[in-house]
Amino acid sequence: MGTETRKEDEYDYLFKVVLIGDSGVGKSNLLSRFTRNDFNMESKSTIGVEFATRTIVVDGKTIKAQIWDTAGQEKYRAITSAYYRGAVGALLVYDITRTSTFEHLERWLTELLSHADKDIVVMLVGNKYDLRHLRTVGTEQAKEFSEKHTISLIETSALDCTNVEKAFTDILTQIYQTVIKQKILPEDEDEEESPKMSDKKKPVVITGPRGDGPKKKEGCCG
Repeated sequence: MGTETRKEDEYDYLFKVVLIGDSGVGKSNLLSRFTRNDFNMESKSTIGVEFATRTIVVDGKTIKAQIWDTAGQEKYRAITSAYYRGAVGALLVYDITRTSTFEHLERWLTELLSHADKDIVVMLVGNKYDLRHLRTVGTEQAKEFSEKHTISLIETSALDCTNVEKAFTDILTQIYQTVIKQKILPEDEDEEESPKMSDKKKPVVITGPRGDGPKKKEGCCG
């Protein structure tokens, strides 16, 4: 599996992925880090919806990810709910330093499943791993939630790049593998139609490098 890029209009599959969770958990910075390798300390809350794209290569197939960042504020939820439709993947994001953002996950997941296909591929993302010394949500708590809902779990930091590339690449790979396994889309069919997801995988728990100890210096989000 690689992450090389081809021309924007050349791809084999198009997958819509949404970012959901409370305001301030870092959804916008996860999006900008993955799509533009950018992080903005002064970023303001998203108003309504915005999206960005990036292509990666999985098993020789070019996948174009269309990633939507939905506003976390209550007053925009009625507006953004329409954008869940057609999504084949979702990153359910919370802030590991704010317990309330974790407590609201059930509500976000319920809302997602009420608007998207019930078999959408979902990944639980504990963001702001760079602030793990201020952690209020333990990895075991998150693991219990992920196992309860049969979704995968990863902890990330949009600030220092920890697992950002891996989170997006893994969910896109899960979606692709499900499509191939179920033979939902022939290879020569128009992939702009959202495939139906089914047969979820067992949870895979991924946290920061070597637990909470010092991290080996690595290149940022390639």
